[in-house]
Amino acid sequence: MRNDGVILFLLVLGTALYAATMVVWAPQPFEDAAILMRYAQHFAEGKGIVWNAGEPPVDGATDFLFMLLVGGLHACGLPLEGAVRCLCFDSHLLTVAAVYVAARKLHGARQWMAALSAAYLAVGPGMAYTSAGFGTPFFALFACLAWCWASWLACRPPSHAASAAFALLGLAMGLIRPEGVFLACLMLIAVVFMRGPRRALVPIAWFVGVFAVLGGAYFAWRWQYFGNPLPNPFYKKGGWALHWDGLKSSIHGALRFSLPFTLAFIAGFRSRATARRAVFALIPMAGFVGLWVLLSDEMNYHWRFQYAIQPVFLISWPPLVEGLFGEWRLPPWRSLARRSQVLIGVLGGIVSLFVLGYHHRMARLPVLYADGNAAVARMLRDYAAKGYTMAVSEAGLLPFYSRWRAIDTWGLNDPEIAHAGSITEERLAWERPHLIAFHAYFSPLVPPEVNNTWDAMVLKLKDYAEKRGYVLAAVFGETPYDTQHYYVRPDFPDSAEIIRRIRATPYIQMSTGRACFNYAVPFPSRPAP
Repeated sequence: MRNDGVILFLLVLGTALYAATMVVWAPQPFEDAAILMRYAQHFAEGKGIVWNAGEPPVDGATDFLFMLLVGGLHACGLPLEGAVRCLCFDSHLLTVAAVYVAARKLHGARQWMAALSAAYLAVGPGMAYTSAGFGTPFFALFACLAWCWASWLACRPPSHAASAAFALLGLAMGLIRPEGVFLACLMLIAVVFMRGPRRALVPIAWFVGVFAVLGGAYFAWRWQYFGNPLPNPFYKKGGWALHWDGLKSSIHGALRFSLPFTLAFIAGFRSRATARRAVFALIPMAGFVGLWVLLSDEMNYHWRFQYAIQPVFLISWPPLVEGLFGEWRLPPWRSLARRSQVLIGVLGGIVSLFVLGYHHRMARLPVLYADGNAAVARMLRDYAAKGYTMAVSEAGLLPFYSRWRAIDTWGLNDPEIAHAGSITEERLAWERPHLIAFHAYFSPLVPPEVNNTWDAMVLKLKDYAEKRGYVLAAVFGETPYDTQHYYVRPDFPDSAEIIRRIRATPYIQMSTGRACFNYAVPFPSRPAP
């Protein structure tokens, strides 16, 4: 264990330097991340866990415990974006450290193996998620810690303290994200597989007790508070059907994350002893990847839903290949000539750099530039105190920065729409929104087509706005095939001014940084950025 402290310090320092020099920090959060921040903002202000202030609670922020912590930090004075990034950055650093320590302490991995695992995680998408404002690294930290205790229980006589720690960490995963309950159960199944049911009675008892008492109390509270047993997005994105696109994307993401280490798991099946270790790790990994057949793949930016299994395979692969050195009768390192040591070290360094470079390139997210919706929303913030309502297809940036009352027409933050399946004209007529904004794949130059439920929804919004005499303030887009539409109701005091200011707002395409055309005017012009 000599020099472990130095290596650990260098890993944490290197991760921080990587974040400071190599990560592109987005000017605003991604859409789904802004949704959570709106809930955290209302919670910090004492309005409850609500989408619109003064209305019934809605669980549209599926990262429940993360949202509470962000709200608490905001209540203490931190800006919302700063609170999110602080929690995620610290979580990422801790996970990097935990991966190294777990590989060394639990499996006796060689220092270079443990360091490679930790460095691989450090340059992965964790910092990109942090930049985009997602709570993914926070969930991954608890998945990592829970797997550490599961690995401990699988290899040693299970104590009550270790069993209680594993159960409580599993419960924490479930409080952070609902799928954390399933991941915790899969980890318990893996422990039972390794030890056998009889020798796993203590972990099973603690797990069942903690989830039944504490988890049951939370579940009963949330059902009573929100009026539904599951988070609202699950009703919209699940629909009680199998989503093969979600499974396909989940498998694709998991394979891309773990590609450099797949040979280690294949090598793990060379003997009965190592095969048990390989299956032990594959139970939570494969089970969690397969779980996503239950949900559609919406908003799965860069496979953030599957990221929690990264620490699992990074901790688990070293013992699968450790025995190969002896089985292949390779000479001990110290018996090699100095020249051979240097040559092997250089080749190993090149391979390691290639592996890290692969993960760095694969992990980048397109969050380079300002987003036009955020610019419009900041302008609309001037009218937040007037009680205006917007109906929006993407309910992140526009509601968060404008602070208007908002109708999420897709239904992620509206139980009525989520359970009904779509927004209705009757609901729109009852709400009479002052602003209707939606993302579409048509424009005044390109006729609309209905290829899916999203197209049907935006056409319903378009038809309602045009039949009710709304003014088409803008259709922003780089091309007429991918556009953001803004309709304004003409009969309220600030309507003319809002129309003028929307048209005057420099609208930037987030992924390219280019100023967009406004196709709502006869001769579309591209405003100066």
